[in-house]
Amino acid sequence: MRITLHGVRGSTPAPGAAFVRTGGHTSCVTVTVRGEPDPRLVLDAGTGLTNLTTMLGGAPYRGDLVLSHLHWDHVQGLPFFRSGDVDGAEVRLWLPAQDGAAPDVPGSAAALLRRAMSPPHFPIGPDGLAGRWRFEARDAGWAEAGGARVQLADIPHKGGRTFGIRVTADGASFAYLPDHAAGAGDGPAADLVRGVDLLLHDAQFSDAERYWAEAYGHSTIGDAIALAARARVGRLVLIHHAPTRSDDDVDELAAKHAAAAPLPVTVGREGDVLEL
Repeated sequence: MRITLHGVRGSTPAPGAAFVRTGGHTSCVTVTVRGEPDPRLVLDAGTGLTNLTTMLGGAPYRGDLVLSHLHWDHVQGLPFFRSGDVDGAEVRLWLPAQDGAAPDVPGSAAALLRRAMSPPHFPIGPDGLAGRWRFEARDAGWAEAGGARVQLADIPHKGGRTFGIRVTADGASFAYLPDHAAGAGDGPAADLVRGVDLLLHDAQFSDAERYWAEAYGHSTIGDAIALAARARVGRLVLIHHAPTRSDDDVDELAAKHAAAAPLPVTVGREGDVLEL
């Protein structure tokens, strides 16, 4: 299983020379399973989703796209995803059921997404995307997507229902929790990530910024490491970096925490390819 990080910033993109090493695009990860030349599973649709078009050489995307939640930094890449907005594309998009969007109500998922993606906020709605798109509201649980087993679990994060995601394929597993208030207690998150080979986790705030982490429903880096240690994770990769945190600041914070961590801890950077 090959995991590619296409966007690792949180809240807003971070352009500029000070952010080049880590990358400035917001949340997006792709998964390619054994036997497949290209990814058929995408986690989140931040601005990093535009990098997938380059990865595919402009070819149509055919696969699943699972949204952890509906905040702007996780959906803003959708209408700019050229490989999804072209004849021949076939995309099944899942989003967390909420606010009238329910698994048994046809059209409700697209209607919920349309609240942020339609005039006057944007020129087109979800139905304006070319290709064949299906929009589905999902509840927590296991399902098949992109050639992998995917588990969705409710985790604490302010401002709408949020899923943590566990992916199992090719004899390996990883978990993806880009927005997670880990300091609020383990809850279902600990069970979701327990024993995974790799954890991609929210690292937007430093321990000194706990007030803001709690105010916005995020984790501190120390929270992420503590969760990974309790859940016996094989390796922790820090993502969802603050948009104001420069490359040097990201590296300095990560190095400080990694030195004392009871497991391998590294910085996730845009363009990284992780193989399990």
